[in-house]
Amino acid sequence: MEKKKILFISQETHPFLPKSEISENALLSPQLAQSEGKEIRAFMPRYGCINERRHQLHEVIRLSGQNLSIDDQDYPLIIKVASVSSARMQVYFIDNDEFFKRKFVTEDADGKPFKDNDERSMFFCRGVLETVKKLGWRPDVIHCHGWFTAIMALYIKGTYAKDPHFAGTKVVYSLYNNSFDTNWDKRFAEKLKFEGFESDILDGITDTSCLGITKLISSHVDGLIMASETVSSELQQIYDSATCHKLPFEGEEKNAKTLSEFFDKVLEDSVLA
Repeated sequence: MEKKKILFISQETHPFLPKSEISENALLSPQLAQSEGKEIRAFMPRYGCINERRHQLHEVIRLSGQNLSIDDQDYPLIIKVASVSSARMQVYFIDNDEFFKRKFVTEDADGKPFKDNDERSMFFCRGVLETVKKLGWRPDVIHCHGWFTAIMALYIKGTYAKDPHFAGTKVVYSLYNNSFDTNWDKRFAEKLKFEGFESDILDGITDTSCLGITKLISSHVDGLIMASETVSSELQQIYDSATCHKLPFEGEEKNAKTLSEFFDKVLEDSVLA
């Protein structure tokens, strides 16, 4: 039987960034899935604060060179890769000087969210999808960690829905007690429209706060995982109201079999369809 392919994307991954609930889970989840016989790939942004020499990042020339248009502007896509020997896995990095050269992750030195975080997220998600296409690797499930990755569900259900490379691909999103305080650009829906999104998705974009984006994508994902033990009452309500497959919080040392079975359960819909 062919191994199921799970694509993990995260806004941060340890050891490339400091330990956090998201970065540690983004490293642990692929390991757990791999231990249960799944084939995995992992991606994150190549922020300027990542030490390329220390972590031995190198560019993958055959995957780089494509331009992606965001809000009618072209940006070159650069792909890098590094190994996490202790986890027996590689991590691919989405890079672009305009979006990721700055020495911070999602906020500036004063703790203010970057005004272009919506475009950075768009570039990251599209960059991941275009890269796995070049790799010739078709994911069965895309598992997203952190709000920076949330709109992957919109791409899979929207502009990439008719792409045969992602036929049947499911999206699972992990909910964390992590958010941004400043609304995304009010032109966010307009930017997506430029990329070819249709009204069935665009009409739902009325609130560009973190809660608004989370509520929006909760109706487009195929699975939700409660990744934090405690979240805000608003996030809890989004989780409780979702009609997709759900996996409650199980702690850092979540059972590998439980996670693997959850992916299988999400994929059952493809088999039954």
